[in-house]
Amino acid sequence: MTLLATRGARAAAVAAVSFAAVLTTAPTASADTKLTHAQATAQLSAAGITWSSSGGCSNRNVSTCTSFDQVNSATISGVVTLKRSSGCAINLTGGTETGHASGTYSHWNGYKVDIALATCINNYVTNTFAYAGVRSDGATLYRSGAGNIYAKEGNHWDVLYYNCGGC
Repeated sequence: MTLLATRGARAAAVAAVSFAAVLTTAPTASADTKLTHAQATAQLSAAGITWSSSGGCSNRNVSTCTSFDQVNSATISGVVTLKRSSGCAINLTGGTETGHASGTYSHWNGYKVDIALATCINNYVTNTFAYAGVRSDGATLYRSGAGNIYAKEGNHWDVLYYNCGGC
């Protein structure tokens, strides 16, 4: 056997072992697992969660749309956990579409959603989660037991999901 053939066989063996390791050690859904808009809306619908858009669209590149394309799986699971624990109707008004503030833990990067204000969810957040101060823009902050942050902005909750909230 030539040196080149031996190296080729060794590389193929390493590649096969590496591929098998990926298959057996691949993580389950985490904050880094991205969903398509269709995958996210299927999970939201199954949980009885609604969404709306001022533009009546779901294009991620249009600021008046509400898109969940490239949202983190843990973010969607967090919204579902909130719905189940609160028993409240939840309507999402913002997702991963352009037009939100940038940053690592941003809407665009899949960590945040906007939830419409409503008496039930407002009472649940303010009576269940810990008051965490006021953000620089004046939004009142609440921190869930799981560490997720709920910021009460003018007409919605701006929610940062670091994790799924105990899903």
